[in-house]
Formats: sequence, C-alpha cells, structure tokens
Amino acid sequence: MHPDCAPLAWMLGSWAGAGVVGYPSIESRNFGQEIEVTHDGRPFLMWSSRAWLLDEHGNKDRLGAVETGFWRPQPGGDVELLLTHPTGIVEMYYGTTGPAKVEVRTDGVIRSPHAKEYSAAHRMYGYVGGNMMWVMDMAATGHPLQSHVSAELKRV
Repeated sequence: MHPDCAPLAWMLGSWAGAGVVGYPSIESRNFGQEIEVTHDGRPFLMWSSRAWLLDEHGNKDRLGAVETGFWRPQPGGDVELLLTHPTGIVEMYYGTTGPAKVEVRTDGVIRSPHAKEYSAAHRMYGYVGGNMMWVMDMAATGHPLQSHVSAELKRV
C-alpha cells in the first residue's frame, strides 16, 4: 500500500449493510448499500458505491444512488474525496482524517443543466467495532444543510 493511504487503510475492502435515508422533499425509507474500496499502489483509494431502497420487509424495492470516485490523502492528515454520480452531479470534498475517522465537506459541486438543485454536503465515516458507520448532511432543492442519510456496513 502507498504510505500516503495509511490513514484510510481501514476503508479497504468490500462493505455491505443498510441505513435510513430521508429529507424534507422525500419520504424516509430504509436502504441497502454495497461499497467497494480498492487500491492499486498509487497514492489514492478507488471508491464505488451502489444503494437501493428497501421495502417494508427488507427486500430490494428499486435502485437508488450510485457513486464512483477517489479518496486522495494529503499531507498533515487532510483528505480529498472526488465523486461522480449518474444523475449529473460531480462533487469535490475536502476534510481531515483521524484514527479510524474521516470527515469531509463539499468544496465544490458541479451540476449538469438537467441535474436537481444540490449545493453542499457534509460526510463523516468511522470504523466502529469493525463496521463502517457513516452519515451525510445535504443542502438541496431549496433546503439548508441537514440530515439526509446514515448507514452501518459490515465488511464482506
């Protein structure tokens, strides 16, 4: 592993689990998620996430969010997260790493002319009891930054 990636090493691997998504403009629902974090020796990690909404029995109802990107560790414990979404949104996050924790905020959001209005986000990831826990606040569709999604994923 590239030494710059050491603060993010706990993220490597395949993760799966469930969480809750909600926002003033959408009904609160449970969702399932799979994340794949890989490394090829260069000073970044590759990130791929797929999520789907779950029905009341915990079965897959329909596909949801998809994102692909890169974690780019920087000197002094700083980190960048670059994400692309098939909905026409590209995000650049900037933040810090700590022992088994990463916290990032959007530094830039680019939207295609056909993407929904979305202006900012804050994400926090942690390694707790062997699981990946994460939360995201979002500012979109005229609403200020507020809770949007949280999940607990197990290594698979």
